[in-house]
Amino acid sequence: MSNSFGRIFKITTFGESHGKAIGVIIDGCPSGVNLDEAFIQSELDRRKPGQSKITTQRKELDTFEIQSGVFEGKSTGTPISIVIHNKDQKSKDYDHIKSAYRPSHADYTYQEKYGIRDYRGGGRSSARETAARVAAGAIAKLVLNKLNISCQAYVSAVGNIELKANYNALDLSKTESNIVRCPDEALAETMIAEIDAVRKQGDTIGGIVDCVIQGVPVGLGEPVFGKLHAELGAAMLGINAVKGFEYGSGFDGTKMKGSEHNDLFFTEAGEVKTKTNYSGGIQGGISNGEDIYFRVGFKPVATIMKSQESIDQKGDSTDVTGRGRHDPCVVPRAVPIVEAMAALVIVDFYLLNKMYLT
Repeated sequence: MSNSFGRIFKITTFGESHGKAIGVIIDGCPSGVNLDEAFIQSELDRRKPGQSKITTQRKELDTFEIQSGVFEGKSTGTPISIVIHNKDQKSKDYDHIKSAYRPSHADYTYQEKYGIRDYRGGGRSSARETAARVAAGAIAKLVLNKLNISCQAYVSAVGNIELKANYNALDLSKTESNIVRCPDEALAETMIAEIDAVRKQGDTIGGIVDCVIQGVPVGLGEPVFGKLHAELGAAMLGINAVKGFEYGSGFDGTKMKGSEHNDLFFTEAGEVKTKTNYSGGIQGGISNGEDIYFRVGFKPVATIMKSQESIDQKGDSTDVTGRGRHDPCVVPRAVPIVEAMAALVIVDFYLLNKMYLT
């Protein structure tokens, strides 16, 4: 069950970082969706390794194969199977940690839970698995396109370098104009320099990804234990390296008074709207028609190119130094992953609410 996500639009991912392939099975995709393979590939290209000097240098093309659920370019309503073959594994880079536990990795917990672990690149716990989510999320985006719903994420912080402006004041079309995926081009250069400096020190750094979902109709969300923001939070916290999630006013809202924070209603052209949107487009766990926006915090990558104290499986002291190819900061490649998971949540709730496409 832990390898599946969603209730109506349900995905199950499979594969490991250094296995033959990774992939996803999508069950519940409505029939008749034009599965634009060029678009799906473009989404995978945004996440793939080896994009720039501030990402891992592992070279994977991440080309995919759709093996079922499609006829004449359209979804048939039956399970869609997608496979992405691994091509550039260097498993020998991990021989030195066959029995050692890397600090802040899943090595120890996987060993204790299963009694066995794939030490090559972290196996199933590797962020390599998220390529499968991006492929599924691309199909979810194609469904949302028919409904005029969009999900757009961008990097808002790297370490202490933070973009303070609200998404409404930004030109989000500039997000893909630089390798760090920050829509403020001047600040992006500062972020890139910081990541590169940290990389040269053999270290890593964290950051924040913001996301806005626009065009969501009123009524998505299932009280009491199926609240829309709770599912979005679960989706984001299930992404590798995520340490925090907040939506709407988030923690800043705790500093406000109710008279300041309440979103006042009014009507415009017969539609109900709110004068502010501290609620983040969700009230009572249900979408209210306003933009849904949230922030996702990513920790520094655990693998660093410096010696660290640790222990092995026998409990003996040892030193661990990172080898191989790793991201000095995950947030540039996390942007399409955040979008994918957001799209999967919204599609699932839409189908729960409507059970058909209009």
